[in-house]
Amino acid sequence: MDNKTKYIFDDPKNVKRVMYFLYASCALLFALDFVIHRHVYHSWENLWGFHAIYGFVGCVVLVVVAKWMRGFLMRPEDYYDDEWKTDEDEKNTSKAGVLNVDD
Repeated sequence: MDNKTKYIFDDPKNVKRVMYFLYASCALLFALDFVIHRHVYHSWENLWGFHAIYGFVGCVVLVVVAKWMRGFLMRPEDYYDDEWKTDEDEKNTSKAGVLNVDD
């Protein structure tokens, strides 16, 4: 008997509905940028779509910096395994395939 749970975003129609809602929200907020008066501190904040452009550029910079940091922060997959192994662990692992723990 196939008893898989079906979630709301398993249906592609629901994903499309969410995407259409997000697109409509973005368009509405951009259109309101022409109508609503904002109290700005800097002159460049008066540009149309400034906050959208600022947010997009900020996200792109964040991703680029994260990729750059990954280069020197990334460790090998077995980084912690090699550090804590002892000769006794090596013998126990090779004999039984699992680590024996004496109580």
